[in-house]
Amino acid sequence: MGNTAFLFPGQGAQYCGMGKDFFEQYAAAREVYVQAGEAVGMDVAQLCFEENEDLNITEYTQIAMLATEVAILKVLEEKGVKADCAAGLSLGEYGALAAAKVMSLPELFWLIRCRGLYMQEAYPVGGGMSAVLGLDADVIRDICEKTEGIVSIANDNCPGQIVITGEETAVLAASAKLQEAGAKRCVPLKVSGPFHSALLAGAGEKLAKELEGVKVCKPAIPYICNVEASYVTESEPVKELLVRQVSGTVRWRESMERMLADGVDTFIEIGPGKTLAGFLKKIKRDVKVVSIGTVKELESFLESMSE
Repeated sequence: MGNTAFLFPGQGAQYCGMGKDFFEQYAAAREVYVQAGEAVGMDVAQLCFEENEDLNITEYTQIAMLATEVAILKVLEEKGVKADCAAGLSLGEYGALAAAKVMSLPELFWLIRCRGLYMQEAYPVGGGMSAVLGLDADVIRDICEKTEGIVSIANDNCPGQIVITGEETAVLAASAKLQEAGAKRCVPLKVSGPFHSALLAGAGEKLAKELEGVKVCKPAIPYICNVEASYVTESEPVKELLVRQVSGTVRWRESMERMLADGVDTFIEIGPGKTLAGFLKKIKRDVKVVSIGTVKELESFLESMSE
């Protein structure tokens, strides 16, 4: 395994204006936004750049985030920046698929549009998610399993930060038990559904139908899938893993630990925000990680490479 990884953030990092400077300054980025818009039948650039209510609605957030991540990725590739492997958090896994050239961009954009729409529709009311701070994953998992109703771990992000998901009543009941067990805080998240829970299995089944006609190629570089925290190096498991990911746990901490154990020592976060860099610092304090979400951050990174 080589020593550089591309990382792609998930939902929650989006903001109005993300990617606009890349769009304005790089033809490669403009082409991506146009391609995304044609693939899904909407003005994706306008969705990302202009004030609107849709950007924080799941069915729109996912295509907006992926288009921005791929736009920045294409500029990096144009500048000769390469990675040996990739990973992405939740919808960010589709950014990793783009880096690994697993499928065509139009199909990738269409899939993420469908994924967002199906997740939005799957469980419109009665679901919830909560961030659990300062408690071990095994303790959280055990309490969730013993709580009445549907509640489970959605994201194991890093030491001290795990997100639970499921029926709102079950999430609230589990949160109370978790605080009794020593959690520092349980913070309810403002989300539009119980993502990465069994309640979204139906959304995964719909996505499976969309995937049937999609051509999947052997990954050009290995990427780590969320649900198994293991490398994908062949085309065969890709579709099944993407279906499972909709309702399965995002094993991000294990994914990063796997990369670190395999000698990855440079991580490049591609997309808005610095969420993944923050998670990595909690996993390994002295890790080398750079976040590239603006042209200024790109220029600073390229300058550091030339020194």
